[in-house]
Amino acid sequence: INQSSCNKDYSCLDGDCPSFLTVIPPARADADRSTAPPLPAVELPEPRPAGADDVRVRLVGVGGTGVVTVSQVLGMAALLDGLHANGLDQTGLSQKAGPVVSDVHITRAPAADGVTVPSGAADVLLGLDLLGAAGAAYLRVADPRRTVAVVSGSRAPTGRQAIDVNAPALDADAARAAIDAATRADENVWLDARRICETLLGDATQANVVVLGAALQRGLLPVSRGALEEAFRLNGVAVERNLAALAWGRAWVAAPDAVRAALDGGAGPDPQDGRVPAPTLDAHARRLVERAAPADGELRRLLELRVPDLIGWGGRRVATRYADAIARVRAIEVERVPGSTALAEGVARGLHKLTAYKDEYEVARLHLEGLAALPAGAEIRFLLHPPLLRALGLKRKLRLGRWFVPAFRLLRRGRVLRGTPLDPFGHTRVRRTERALPGEYVALVELALARLSPATLPLALEVAALPELVRGYEQIKLAGVERFRARGAELRARLLSIENEEASS
Repeated sequence: INQSSCNKDYSCLDGDCPSFLTVIPPARADADRSTAPPLPAVELPEPRPAGADDVRVRLVGVGGTGVVTVSQVLGMAALLDGLHANGLDQTGLSQKAGPVVSDVHITRAPAADGVTVPSGAADVLLGLDLLGAAGAAYLRVADPRRTVAVVSGSRAPTGRQAIDVNAPALDADAARAAIDAATRADENVWLDARRICETLLGDATQANVVVLGAALQRGLLPVSRGALEEAFRLNGVAVERNLAALAWGRAWVAAPDAVRAALDGGAGPDPQDGRVPAPTLDAHARRLVERAAPADGELRRLLELRVPDLIGWGGRRVATRYADAIARVRAIEVERVPGSTALAEGVARGLHKLTAYKDEYEVARLHLEGLAALPAGAEIRFLLHPPLLRALGLKRKLRLGRWFVPAFRLLRRGRVLRGTPLDPFGHTRVRRTERALPGEYVALVELALARLSPATLPLALEVAALPELVRGYEQIKLAGVERFRARGAELRARLLSIENEEASS
């Protein structure tokens, strides 16, 4: 269970998901994680408390993540240091995942004014949630000559995205730009607190404390390290884990290389910008990437992630066809729309999405790769509802133990049968549809390429984004395919009308 987001009612066990995994870690692993959370392996310099006599701190986060707890701990630390602290929590109706704002006013003498931060009067902005911290209503208290921001760039889905799959994703670059514009950008601290916490402590529950630790080490808070640690002890909840999170936040400021080293040499999203670095490429994958994207940039980054994934999905031949298709799109785009790679990037995402569909062979591969990351001695239960058995009338999931791993290995090797007459899983409607989609998509892309110009680039980008309509599995996916084909027909008609207009002129 992901402690930071799961509702813990186990309803997922009854849901109509075709494949997932239940893992019960060994008792030893749970005990080791709970009693001895890892600490930075380097000695951290003692942070210097902010010397100002009057410091206003605004914390912006989401409900259910401990925003109010962090503000109360900060206020208690101030009292332990002999300072005066007042706080105001604005939670509204939020219980979980809604906006929460806390203001803490720390002074050396009793404060004569209120706790609410006036416009432009915040000294420190703790952005515990990127979307919330970038909100105009919350940045009102910031001043580019006064306010220093410490922000977690971790990206989390919004409430709107949970109910609307077409809701736009957070524009992290725009959010960061808004925060930097409203604060002292050259002094700001950015980190991916969620990833640091999940990787090093096991879940993201203490992510807000990581941000607090970074602000402490940066010298933005008028409290001592000892007082802040004692405040966590007095709070009495997950003390050792909170102290460890505080230390890792301090380490991100004092010794960022040590944090990156602890995160397996940088594997996974970078702690600063949240982007996933490319895996190590073998010689064949690197040749394919360089052929399709010879220059550094977003297109190359996309291919460095997707080419090796396609090799794992279907072998070198599939990855080669994919890279050749992207290389063709890039070459035509560079020729007809100089300086743009947006279309090639869109097709790189879309063609990969349609090509690497999760059939039985791919599910076996992903399960086997995931098992390698589990602790030794973990108890495993695979919960499977294969489409083939579903079509034969099976109404429930199969619960299978580790004894089924050899079957997964056999399935992984059996990917050579994919799409052939001997494929035992390839005759269902879903699989036949999945095999047809990449060709339909490429045909539409070719039509857009034939008419590509700076004026038609937006229309071509709409074509490139068509695979985003194909989501889910089984009937959900088939409904998405219908939307894909209907929208594709509309775009085809618009592209053909361009040809007719050119002919008539």
